[in-house]
Amino acid sequence: MAFIDFHELKYTLRNRSRELIRAAMILALLLFLSGGVWWWVSVRWRPPPSIFDTPVNDVLAYLAMDDFNELPLDQRMKFLLELSNRFRGMESSDSAAMAGFFAGLTGPFRKQMTQNFRILARDILVQGASGYFDVSPSDQGKYIDDWVVNWTKMGEKITTGKESERSDKERIERIKSQSERNEERMKENKVPSLDEDGALGFMSIWQKEVEVTASPKQQGQISRFLQDVRKRYSNAF
Repeated sequence: MAFIDFHELKYTLRNRSRELIRAAMILALLLFLSGGVWWWVSVRWRPPPSIFDTPVNDVLAYLAMDDFNELPLDQRMKFLLELSNRFRGMESSDSAAMAGFFAGLTGPFRKQMTQNFRILARDILVQGASGYFDVSPSDQGKYIDDWVVNWTKMGEKITTGKESERSDKERIERIKSQSERNEERMKENKVPSLDEDGALGFMSIWQKEVEVTASPKQQGQISRFLQDVRKRYSNAF
């Protein structure tokens, strides 16, 4: 019978244990690094694609990503402005690609894009309401006028590529004169066009859509803000 050297066996097992521990640590490190690489490539936030150097499908697809919502509000609006500029000057091939994209927009992808626009509208209204309650009551009327004029100009740039030559005063007067048209659109549940009806009608239609994405505090601020906007332009609503 072979003689077993227990001291040597103990020494061997101890060394083997150390090797196993080192191997386990190396394996854990590799898993951590590979997981980090996977997160960096697949999960991390992705910046918006270049509007004019990216295929139409990829640009439009970004609108249906959570990454779009992570952009600050001004960057999201800049993205939409550049997108509208590209579409106005697009070639026939791009136009066909865009039509095909929207024709195939169904299921979760369509829901996510709709949700992203709800969140965009919410953030616009949250920003407006927050600024409104930060100014003194004596300045709130001017704040509303400035807010409405700025978003009306934004709507013009998105739909036509440029602002109209109307003065700010003319814009306000035009809003006050649109009472019947806006009321009819509200009854028919139609979204007014930004260039024709301005920001107020558009935002009022979206108010019920925004509520599902806003917190109770945000809902309260938005509701109060839009009530005061309507009161200021009572002829418009």
